[in-house]
Amino acid sequence: MIFQRALRRELASAAGATFTVLFSILLTWMLIGILGKAAGGKIASADVMSLMVFSALMQLPTIIILTGFISVLMVVTRSYKESEMVVWFASGLSLSRWIWPVLSFGLPLVLATGVLSLYATPWAQKKSDEYVARFEKREDLQKVTPGQFRESAGSNRIFFVEGVSGEKNVVQNVFVNTVDEKGSAVVVVAKEGVINTDAKGERFLVLKSGRRYQGVPTQADFQTMEFEQYIMRIESKQQELGAELGVRAMSTMALIADPNPYTMAELLWRVSAPMIGLMLILLAIPLGFVNPRAGSSANLIVALLIFFTYSNLIKVVEASVKQGRLTFGLAWWPLHLLAALAVVALFVWRLNVNHRYHPLVLLASFKRARRAGKPSKAVSK
Repeated sequence: MIFQRALRRELASAAGATFTVLFSILLTWMLIGILGKAAGGKIASADVMSLMVFSALMQLPTIIILTGFISVLMVVTRSYKESEMVVWFASGLSLSRWIWPVLSFGLPLVLATGVLSLYATPWAQKKSDEYVARFEKREDLQKVTPGQFRESAGSNRIFFVEGVSGEKNVVQNVFVNTVDEKGSAVVVVAKEGVINTDAKGERFLVLKSGRRYQGVPTQADFQTMEFEQYIMRIESKQQELGAELGVRAMSTMALIADPNPYTMAELLWRVSAPMIGLMLILLAIPLGFVNPRAGSSANLIVALLIFFTYSNLIKVVEASVKQGRLTFGLAWWPLHLLAALAVVALFVWRLNVNHRYHPLVLLASFKRARRAGKPSKAVSK
């Protein structure tokens, strides 16, 4: 049907524009956050692009849900705004005829949301957690960002390096301030520093060509010395990365295989994502009504409020499952059932557009009567 093909093309065009805007905003927001963490020494600078990709994958289900919802809403609202729906209803066609073309456009988005939510998002979360955990387990000197002071894991040592050479584990112009067990400050400066590992696996920071200062200047116990090589032991963390990964990084099959309040709460959110997308796409059809003489921005504001309310209610139910107040079997479906009933109720209300006293029909009747030069029966009544 020509109408269905034209509608799908318009929906695809609106979806492309909406996705581009939303994804650009998302990338900008993520880039600011990740660069801030890298500048603060919380993540490695070399991992910024990888973490950007993982973060984008984790946020894609939400972006796709919003893309489908806003695209359908924009197209339906435009049809009302340009009086195309007046012609549609005057031709004896109902709003329900929009369902199949919209579903043929929206079901691939729902499927993509389900695949991302159930499989891609947990994988991206796992890889992101591994990158962050791997950085946290690096030795103190390796985590230092050139030009910034960095506190050691034991909180008794502060590092500063001016630059990093191309050679692995080698830093240039090192400053180390250490507080010993007696509370005395020891300052060591060196031209170069490197991390070495002995036969027992112990790691040591080897400083070369530097000076060591201990005590308070002008005091009798103040000491200073020069050295060609100065060795400091580094405490290493030996925990396994996998032991620290949370339920958000677990695969969907792992969640099902290990039922507990935390895994079931995470599973509820993953299952809910595609269902939210489907309900919102259908809801956008009757929600897109707008008076042709009024503005259309109110619909978009209402749509965003509905999306955030729906998502937050899912989060509330997820928290109830996590706290053991609800079971997964009783928690995953009631909100989606209420959303489906709301969709049906709105469709029933909008399907009354075929009644002759509906504003759109009255408007069409008035225009026909004016062109014919006589008052309309519907208007006269």
